[in-house]
This record gives sequence, C-alpha cells and structure tokens, in this order.
Amino acid sequence: MGALKSALLIFLSMWTVCAAAQDPVPIFLQKHWAFPIPEQGSAPKFYTPLERSLQPQSCGICHTDQYRAWKGSRHALAMGPGVIGQLLEMKSMAEVRACTRCHAPLAEQEKSLLLHRNGDLHERGLICADCHVRRNIRYGPPSIGKNAARAHGGFVASDAFLDGRFCATCHQFGKDGYALQGKMLENTYNEWLQSSYAKQGIQCQGCHMPGREHLWKGIHDPEMSRKALSIERSAPELRHGILIASLAVKNSGAGHDFPTYVTPRVLVQIWQESGDEKPIRGTLRERIIERDVSPDLSAEISDTRLSPGKGMILDYRVPSDKMARYLVMRIRVEPDHYYAGLYRSLLSSLMKPESKALIGAALKNAENSAYDLHFERFPLRPSDKGTA
Repeated sequence: MGALKSALLIFLSMWTVCAAAQDPVPIFLQKHWAFPIPEQGSAPKFYTPLERSLQPQSCGICHTDQYRAWKGSRHALAMGPGVIGQLLEMKSMAEVRACTRCHAPLAEQEKSLLLHRNGDLHERGLICADCHVRRNIRYGPPSIGKNAARAHGGFVASDAFLDGRFCATCHQFGKDGYALQGKMLENTYNEWLQSSYAKQGIQCQGCHMPGREHLWKGIHDPEMSRKALSIERSAPELRHGILIASLAVKNSGAGHDFPTYVTPRVLVQIWQESGDEKPIRGTLRERIIERDVSPDLSAEISDTRLSPGKGMILDYRVPSDKMARYLVMRIRVEPDHYYAGLYRSLLSSLMKPESKALIGAALKNAENSAYDLHFERFPLRPSDKGTA
C-alpha cells in the first residue's frame, strides 16, 4: 500500500508539472513584470537612434495606429498632475514605487522622476515600452499578418499579451494586497473570474482592446459605459396626486462589477422641475452605485455596485408638487468622484507650492470628467400637476 501511495504521489506530481508546463503565460508574466523592472542597458549596435529610444512618439513613427490610439487613452494620462502632485510629497522610495510600479514602471521613468525633469519619460504615463520592451528586446502578441516585424532584430511573441492575466498585473492586487471587507482594493480580475465572461473565455482585451486597438476605454468613456448597462424606464403617471415612475439599470455588458474599483460613482436620479426647468426642492429621489470607502481608505462604508448580470431599480412615488411641469430622469457618471474628494482634502493641508498647483489642476480634471449617461425630461400633462 505504501508503494502504491508513493507511485500515486509521483504521478500526481508529474501531472502537476506537465499541466503547468502547458501554460507558459504565468512563467512569462513573472519574468516580464518582475519589479523593479531593470534598466534596458546598452542597445545592440545595429539599432538605429529611433530604435534605441523609449519615447512613445518614437514608436509612433512606425506604429502609427497604436500611437494615435494610445495618445487618447487613460494609459497616456497615468502620470497626470494628481499622481505627480502626490509623488512630490512622498518621503520614501517605497511609497513612490507603490504608485509607479503601475503608473510608470520602467527604471528609466523612475530616474527621470527623481531628477524632476519636466516633459521627460515619467510624465508620459504608461508608455509603449512599459509593456513591450525589456532589455532592449521587443515583445508582443503573435503576429496576425503574413509579415512578422523585422525591425529591432525581430520581436518575441507571447500569448500572454492576449491573456487577461497580463492586465491583472496592475488591475488586481495579490493575496497580500490591501483589502477592505475581504475584498481587494483593486479587484477587477477576480471580479472577472467570477463572471460568465471568464467561463466563455472572453479576456479583458476582448472588450478593452477590440481588434488590438490601444484604447483601453472604460468608465470615463460614455460609449463604453452604455455598452455595459441596460437601461429601462417607465414614463410618469399620476395616481391620486402621486407621481409614479421608475428607472432601472442592469450590468448586462461588463465582465466585472460596474463600476469596478473605488473611484467612480454613478447616480440614478428622478426629480420634478418647475416650468423654468429648475429642480423642485424635496422631490429628488436617487440611488447611488459605488464602492464607497473612507478618504484614508481605512474602511468600506458601502458597496452597491452591480456585479455582472445584476441590476437595481429606482421606484419613484412622490407627491406631485403644484409647481411641477416636468419629471426628469438622469443617470450621472462621476468617474473620478473619490479623487475629487481626495484632492480637496490635500489642498487643505500643508503642501509644497508645486504640489499644490498640480493637485489643483487634477481637481479641475476630476470635476470635469462627469457626464450624463442618460437624461430625459418628461412634460407633465395638465392632469399631472397635482390637481388629480
């Protein structure tokens, strides 16, 4: 029996090794995202000056479509004034690296940040080289055309670039990462794992990089948010002086919670307006969709986000005000709600003048990022003015 048990253990051990060998993605990612990422070192002598450059605009000379898309993406804004303003106030390299490991991970970006050189590599955000260059070797997904890239002496192809685990490097905290109420602060990949999208094999790239586009659209983009949500509403009715209506939303198109992460807030609202289209006090009813956390990230206050396939409804049953001429339904998306509060808090504290200016600019950007995903104004019929 002992020999049989030993043989079984050996078999299981060999099976585990073979199974792991069939999936090279984790091994590739472990090496590719080892942090801190080492410096590139000396480029091969046959590289042209353009090929030696890590600047995204240099990549854009040949990779025009990818560069054009990246310039308009959130990745290009990963080192905006809000991040840099906070980095300038940090006291230790460990604090800095906790941010830059995702916002500007190259060693060369860290150097330019420490030297405070304006307009240098660190201010470009998450650049092409952050994902595609290690020790001057170019990496990317397998080519889909007949002509594989021959520049840079060729490139190393890996299926990891088509796998959601590549994105999880920054969009998922590890087992020892910061958590609230048993949920990682950054938990998008785990949310995806629990969805039907994972079961169907639809990776992050399928929605956020369709056709390999380097756009990474998300909550800041109204079109992307519309794809994530189904919206249903019932027009207002008056019953015994009570205005009755409903506005429902469902996460029908996102492969993770809507919204994921703690920074956005979504307001589902219904209110009455007077003839000059001004809100009537006391008539607003709303439900808030967000993961609400304290400013210092020490506690989760509530979590009303919609997991894939789940929805919520706002039932409106409010006495019709005698001044009411319209009923308004709105879904308001505030992608940077948490950041706006954080920046206001920072501006009230002692900061370096340079940091304060950057945080002030970041606050304006955060406040200006809000948009209406849905807005309808229903005229109320004469019988709907509170007289019935």
